[in-house]
Amino acid sequence: MLRNCVCFGQRSQNKRRSSSFDTSSSCRSSEIERSGKAAATRATVAATVENHSYTMANGGMASSLLQLFQKKGWYRHWRKPTRGITMSKTEITIKAAILIQRWYRRHQARMEIKRRYTWEIFTTLEYAGEQDQVELYNFFNALLTHIPSAAAEASGERRSSILASPARLTEDSDYKEEYDRSGNKYGGPEITSPISGKDVDALIEAFRRKKSSHLHPKYVALILREAASRLKNLPNLHNASTAISKQITICGDLHGKLDDLLVIFYKNGLPSPENPYIFNGDFVDRGKKGLEVFLILLACYLAFPHSVYLNRGNHEDSVMNARYGFIREVETKYQNNSERILKLIDEVYRWLPLGSVIDDSVLVVHGGISDQTDLNIIKKLDRSKYISILRPPVESRTTLEEDTKLEWQQVFDMMWSDPQHIDGCVPNVLRGAGTYFGPDVTSQFLKKHKLQLLVRSHECKVDGYEFNHNDLLVTIFSASNYYAIGSNRGAYMKLNFKLEPHFVQFISAASKTRELSIRQRVGIVETSALRGLGARLRAKRLDLELEFQKHDPHNTGIITISEWCEAMEKATHLGLSWRLLRPRLAPSSPNQAESEVNYLVTLQLLDTDTMIKAEELETSVADSLYKNVSSLEAIFHIIDADHSGFISLSEFTAAIDLLEQHLPGVNQREHLLRMCRLMDLNNDGAVDLNEFLEAFRLAEQARNKKGPIGSVTDRRIGGEDIENLSPNISLKASSATAAAIADELQEMVFNDVENDIDPSDCETQNG
Repeated sequence: MLRNCVCFGQRSQNKRRSSSFDTSSSCRSSEIERSGKAAATRATVAATVENHSYTMANGGMASSLLQLFQKKGWYRHWRKPTRGITMSKTEITIKAAILIQRWYRRHQARMEIKRRYTWEIFTTLEYAGEQDQVELYNFFNALLTHIPSAAAEASGERRSSILASPARLTEDSDYKEEYDRSGNKYGGPEITSPISGKDVDALIEAFRRKKSSHLHPKYVALILREAASRLKNLPNLHNASTAISKQITICGDLHGKLDDLLVIFYKNGLPSPENPYIFNGDFVDRGKKGLEVFLILLACYLAFPHSVYLNRGNHEDSVMNARYGFIREVETKYQNNSERILKLIDEVYRWLPLGSVIDDSVLVVHGGISDQTDLNIIKKLDRSKYISILRPPVESRTTLEEDTKLEWQQVFDMMWSDPQHIDGCVPNVLRGAGTYFGPDVTSQFLKKHKLQLLVRSHECKVDGYEFNHNDLLVTIFSASNYYAIGSNRGAYMKLNFKLEPHFVQFISAASKTRELSIRQRVGIVETSALRGLGARLRAKRLDLELEFQKHDPHNTGIITISEWCEAMEKATHLGLSWRLLRPRLAPSSPNQAESEVNYLVTLQLLDTDTMIKAEELETSVADSLYKNVSSLEAIFHIIDADHSGFISLSEFTAAIDLLEQHLPGVNQREHLLRMCRLMDLNNDGAVDLNEFLEAFRLAEQARNKKGPIGSVTDRRIGGEDIENLSPNISLKASSATAAAIADELQEMVFNDVENDIDPSDCETQNG
C-alpha cells in the first residue's frame, strides 16, 4: 500500500505520480517578499526561507521558520527604521505561513489515513468474499475426489455434459418473448449473421440508452453461439502482433462497467486491424451492465476476429457468477430464457483462451504465475474441461490423475495469483486460491520463456495501473469508480511496435463528482466501505457478542481499546486496522476515558436500518449455493455414502473430517454436528434431501428477514442479563450514538441516478 503513496515515487526517472486521492503540493510555505535597500540581504533571506521550507516539506528539520529567523538574528536587522517594516508584522507573516502549513499537512495526513484504511477495508472484504467462495468449493472438491462413488458419478455427469455441449450450439429460434417493466416486448437492434461493425455500433447505441429495451433473447443466443463456435478453434494462448498496426491496446478488469468500456472506445477508437485490443478477463460480475459488456466484446471479436483478443479471468466462471451477481443479472433481464442463455454463456467461458502473447515478447494473463507455471503445458492442455475453474474435472474413480491435477493447477494459478514484493512463491492465503509470486519468480519465468514483460490484471489499483518486480510486471485495471464513486481511476495500456508502454488514466461519469470537494469525495468512499464492513460484521454479530463477553464478564459495557480490537479480529479474522476504525464504530463519549470503549455502540450500530440494508445487498455463499440447487443435491448425494436417501450422523461426521482436513480452523466440530441435528426437522435421526434443501431455504429466509437481529436490550449477552452497566454509559445514550453514526453513513450515500451513458463525460490524463 505504501508504494501507492506519492512520497515513495513510482517508476523511472524518479518522477512522482500523484494518485487520484493525492492532491498534495510541495508543501512549501508562501514566499515572504520584503522591500528594503539591501538587495543582497533580501535575496539571502528569501533563499534561506525557501530552502528551509523545502526541507520541512520532505520531513527534514523540525525547527520552525520563526526559530530560524531568531537564530540568524534577522529580526534585529529588520527593526531598523530604514527597512520600512516592524517586528510585529514580520512575526505575524511568518506565524501565519507556518500555521497554514501545519493545518494543510494535518489535513492531508488525515485524508491519507482515511484513504488508506478505506482502501484496506475494500480490498479485505473483496478478498474475504472470494476466500469464502473458494473454501466452500475446496470442501466440495474434497468430497468429490476423496469419496470413490461420488467421484465416479461426478465424472460420468461431466463427461455427458461435455459430449452434449455441441447440441447447445445449434440454432434454436424458439425463445419466449421477454417484456420490460412497462409491459413492452424486448426489441432493440436486429442482429444478423455474420456480425459486422454496423452491428457493433447498433449494440453500443442501444445499450448506452437508459430507456432502450434489452436485446431480444434470440439475438443474445446468436452472439453467444457464434462466439463459442469461433473461440473453440483458437489456441490456449493467443498470438498477437504489432507488425501491421504498430501498436496494441490492453484493457484490464471491466466488471460490468459499460460506461468505462465506452470511454475506452471513445478515447481510443473502436477495434480495427489498425487498432487491435486485448481484453484481459473479468468482463462481468459486480457491475450492473455485465451482460451488455460481455455481448459488446463478443460482437467486437466476431466482427474483427484478428483485432480483438479475449482472455479468460477468474470471474468467467459460473461459481463466481452465482456469488457476485452476474447470474442474478441475467435472470432479472431474461426471466423466461435465463436458463438457456446461462448455458450458452458457460459454453463461451470454457472456450475462452487463457492468455495472449504479443510479438513473442509480452505475456498477458489475468492473474499471474507461480514457480510451477510452464507455458508448454498451458499450450497443450484441454481448456474445455474447465467449465468452472473452481471445480477440477474428476476423471478417475478415486482421485485426479497427476497430469490433470498439474494442468488444473497451472490454469488456477494463471487466473488467481497476485504479485508480492519479496522473493519466493507462497500460497495466496488472502484470496484462498492461487499464489503470491515474487520478483525472482517473475524474472526466472521471463528468462525461461524468452519474454520481456508480464502484463496482468486481477487487482484494483488506485491509479488504474502499477509497476512491480523491477518493472518486469505491470498490473492494469480498467474499471473506474470500482468500489465507490471516486474510489479509483481506470486505465488502459498501449504498447508501440517497440513494446514501449504508455498509459491513459480515466474516470467515467466525471460530472457526478466534479462538484464534490475532496472531503466529500473521501467521505463518500469511506462511508461506502464502512457500510460494506457493517454488512460483514452483521454476519458475525453473535460471535462479536461472545468475544466482548469474554473481556467483560460482569457486563459493564466497557472494555479497553486493545480488548475491543482483539475481539473484533477474533470474531471476523479480517486483519483490519481496528484501532483506526474505532472512532467510526465505537466513538468515545465526553465522560469516558480515551482508553475505554463502549462496545454496546458497536453492537447497536449493527442493528440499525442502514446496516440491515447494507447486508441485504450482499450475496452470501449460502445464497449462491441455494440458488444452484443442483450443487446442493450433489453435495447431499456425496455425503449420503450408502445411497440410502438419508444422511446419518455418522455420514455427516465423515464429511466433517474432510472439512477439518481441507479447511482447518474455519469451523468447529461441535457446531457442525449441531447444524446436522438442526437440519433433522422431523427428529427421526436422519436428514433427507428435502430437509437438507429446506435448511438452506430457511437460512436464506432468515437472512432476508426485515428488522434487526435483536437489540441489546431484549437479549442476553453470554447468557447473562445486562444489568451492571458502567455509570459512565447507558443503553439509551449508546443507542443514540449508534443512530447518529448510522445517520451520518446514510447521509453520505451517493445517489447514483441512471442516465444515458455519455462517454465524453470523463476525465483522462496520460500516465
